Amino acid sequence: MSYGKPGRRVVVSEFGTDPLDAIAKYLTVEAQEPPDPASLGPTDVVIAVKSAAIGWVDLLMSSGQYQHMASPPYCPGLEYSGEVAWTGTEVTHVSVGDAVWADGMLTGPRSIGDYQEYGGWASYAVAPGAAVAPLPTALSFDQGCNFSGYETAYHALIHRGRLAAGEVVLIHGSTGTTGLAAVQMAKLVGATVIATGRNPDKLRVVTEQGADHVVRVTDDDGAPRRFREDVKALTGGRGVDVVYDPVGGDISLESLRCVRFGARFLVVGWAATPLVAKGKGERGAPNANVLPTNLIMMKSLDVLGCPAAISVHHDPSIRGKRLEALGAWFEAGKLAPHVSRVYPMSKIGEALREKWQSRHVGCYVLHPGE
Repeated sequence: MSYGKPGRRVVVSEFGTDPLDAIAKYLTVEAQEPPDPASLGPTDVVIAVKSAAIGWVDLLMSSGQYQHMASPPYCPGLEYSGEVAWTGTEVTHVSVGDAVWADGMLTGPRSIGDYQEYGGWASYAVAPGAAVAPLPTALSFDQGCNFSGYETAYHALIHRGRLAAGEVVLIHGSTGTTGLAAVQMAKLVGATVIATGRNPDKLRVVTEQGADHVVRVTDDDGAPRRFREDVKALTGGRGVDVVYDPVGGDISLESLRCVRFGARFLVVGWAATPLVAKGKGERGAPNANVLPTNLIMMKSLDVLGCPAAISVHHDPSIRGKRLEALGAWFEAGKLAPHVSRVYPMSKIGEALREKWQSRHVGCYVLHPGE
């Protein structure tokens, strides 16, 4: 059975010592034939990928420095959207030609099981029917492949952080994918947002996306700056109720001086110190971050780890509520991913290097068909 023309896919042949090493040495683009229906099951779906997210996790996975590892050789791309190209006989909720998005926790490199090899940086991907859903009508393909940042923001701010209307939240990494999602979501629930970043031009975009205040965390020469007094001034000396921290390092330390007594500190990531783990997929974290316990105690802080994916593996019941809430917000147009850059397949190396350097605001997208 023929249902599509040959395409291409990205392959990581082995882990690098770090993501840049993986990009330079072990990442290639190769030809891809449409998946053979004879090799697929009755609940499988073949998706002709239109758009795939280029994420921070994709980078860390290429060197085995993320907490979850795929098995090389594999096709990267945790999240993607596209059109249904083929369905198994037991799939009834979507049909050929439908616009859909794929659940990156149930298929692709971050999933567990038989579908781990089918990443979205490809012309075609295979997913179990349970991982495929109609694309919200309010979203484009480019927006629809950037869902996980909102799951992270929801898990951290709502589920773990209990952020409420009237509170003040300090959001670091606000120009990144998950940080900008957190800005939008915090405003949606009625919080006051103080967003941080390094580049004033990028922070202007964050203001356009809803931040009440923006604060730089570096000087003009790029050196770290103390931002405690800025935050204290914006809160009348009180400090913030919640810190959303996907950055780590010195940012975390300074943030502990920006909070009120009894605040919640949400550990969402460590983008400032990405190489805490060994490269080449080796286990261990020789460069792990450290927080001062004296400040944590004296300010009576709740320090909350917020791993959105791992938490679901431990307790699948928590996911339904957040998917329902996010789906409703997307359909109503209350949330919309900000896509700043789109790359053709031939520019995948350039795209990854720009993502590693945090060159742009919000979401980066790959078009496998271009």
